[in-house]
Amino acid sequence: MCGICGVAGGDPAGALELVHRMCSSMVHRGPDDEGIVQVDNVSLGMRRLSIIDLEGGHQPMHNEDSTVWVVQNGEIYNHLDLRKVLVAAGHSFNTASDTEVLVHGYEEWGQHLVERLNGMFAFALLDRRTGAILLARDRMGIKPLHYAIDGKRLVFASELKALLRDPALRSGIDPAALDDYLACEFVPSPNSIVRGIKKLEPGQTLMWSPADSTHRLRRYWSPELNLAGDAHRHGIEEECERLRTVLRESVRKELISDVPLGVFLSGGIDSSAVAAMMTHLGGDVKSFSVGFTDRSFDESAHARLVARHLGTEHRELTLEPGMLLDLVPRLPSLLDEPLGDASIIPTYLLSEFTRRHVKVALGGDGGDELFAGYPTLQAHRLAGYYTRIPRVLRRGLVEPLVRRLPVSRSNMSLDFRAKRFVAGAELPVASRHRAWMGSFPSRVGDNGSLLEDELASLESLDPLDQVLMLDMRLYLENDILVKLDRASMMASLEGRVPLLNNDFVTFALGLPMSMKLRGLRSKFLFKRAMRGVLPDSILRRPKKGFGIPVADWFRGPLREQLLDVLAPDRVRREGFFEPALVAWLVGEHLSGKADNRKQLWTLFAFSIWYGGYERLGRG
Repeated sequence: MCGICGVAGGDPAGALELVHRMCSSMVHRGPDDEGIVQVDNVSLGMRRLSIIDLEGGHQPMHNEDSTVWVVQNGEIYNHLDLRKVLVAAGHSFNTASDTEVLVHGYEEWGQHLVERLNGMFAFALLDRRTGAILLARDRMGIKPLHYAIDGKRLVFASELKALLRDPALRSGIDPAALDDYLACEFVPSPNSIVRGIKKLEPGQTLMWSPADSTHRLRRYWSPELNLAGDAHRHGIEEECERLRTVLRESVRKELISDVPLGVFLSGGIDSSAVAAMMTHLGGDVKSFSVGFTDRSFDESAHARLVARHLGTEHRELTLEPGMLLDLVPRLPSLLDEPLGDASIIPTYLLSEFTRRHVKVALGGDGGDELFAGYPTLQAHRLAGYYTRIPRVLRRGLVEPLVRRLPVSRSNMSLDFRAKRFVAGAELPVASRHRAWMGSFPSRVGDNGSLLEDELASLESLDPLDQVLMLDMRLYLENDILVKLDRASMMASLEGRVPLLNNDFVTFALGLPMSMKLRGLRSKFLFKRAMRGVLPDSILRRPKKGFGIPVADWFRGPLREQLLDVLAPDRVRREGFFEPALVAWLVGEHLSGKADNRKQLWTLFAFSIWYGGYERLGRG
């Protein structure tokens, strides 16, 4: 696990100096080692968190005659299988590192080596024979890669903040990306919040040629749902057995490590299933969770129940408001790019806590997207029934009752869910989903938003399949996985996601919707398969999001920071939002008249991040 960066083209001396600066900005991603080389006017750099082949895995890495060089962030889980094939083909290996498979694999298969990789990765490869640079990212987008084409230069790095060490790339905020951020609470790839800096998309490669400074993007994989319905499927019990087998093998593949590892355990079905497979595979399992003093957000009792059931060595951290206050000054660095998901805070604190004991942690991310686990899927199904109620009753009875519900700041409170439900229930499915998930969904479409193209590509699907794909192609990549990568790597911890292993994803995509959402029963097959593996109470409990008590904290320990960060003078000076509207949102929330937690955190996170961006420019 590393932070990687590089510059191809331009002034060699300036490029090498820039790579040094970029590496320095990512020490947290790789505190164990640094490697920088300059070959043929290409400068490559990396910061290494040593996980596999601790002594021999130094990067940048090259092939036998030094004609191919590579830097990689991530892990190739099937590298031992690929190594056997490559050795049989005549290649010689000098290390036990998974990264070396990339240089020999490129020699053997060219850029099509990516189709053979099972792992989480982002890498950059230099082919000295042609001078070309190949950038690649894993299928689901677990590991990030940012790049910019600046004249005759290609600049790339694992983090946006590394690219911003180059003053030439600080070209201001992209207004379309800002609109997408306000609508979604994240910036969808391929854009970044900064104009001119892009993200390589999941399942994509970029080939850059020095001869004419051109680049070609290639999609080598994308998720596709099984649309054949229930025909020709196995029986439920047989599917349950297949799920357990594929899950166990996916976890087994992701246990490769030369350092201690553990598991994030929330008490939900996904992380609990991963922990269960780890215990079934043998050995002592260390599990880690966080709890809250606010009981509506606290899941620690469920995590303890699972830990006792599985016999893990369990550790728990209770989060207090003061921990967040201490973290606020570090938010610009932690966020890297604006992210309106406040759960990055407990994710980071959990990662920091876990890092005191292990260097790698497996988690349950991806299960909700693959198996229709979010309550919004149930809400979409309910919306079909709701819209059958005569309009006069909806307008004259239901909506007035919902508006009169008292404001509660508890996690996923009745009034919060009911008000968002009626606000979006009558909209088309994609618009409805945006209204329920985002902070300012009306912003979608402004300034040529990329979201409209994404939505248009899904119109032929069944409405619930549209929602599943939106979650998988937008929310999972740009929120859930970004949060995990930023939070864990800021703590110098490698986070792995076995539910997004190639084999498990392929299995889940092949299941019809009826195996995922049956009536209003979410994760139907997954829960059925875990009977007898996990406690019944865990399988029956409703989904609860992983968050922090933002609504209360904005009225309490974070009140002064909120008033400072979103002060009218500061909002006016930054020039992105209407000061009067922001002040109204703040006032309504602080007075208790409304729960504006989502909108306020989205604005708060952006302004905190932008303050760091401005300081970088002045520095």
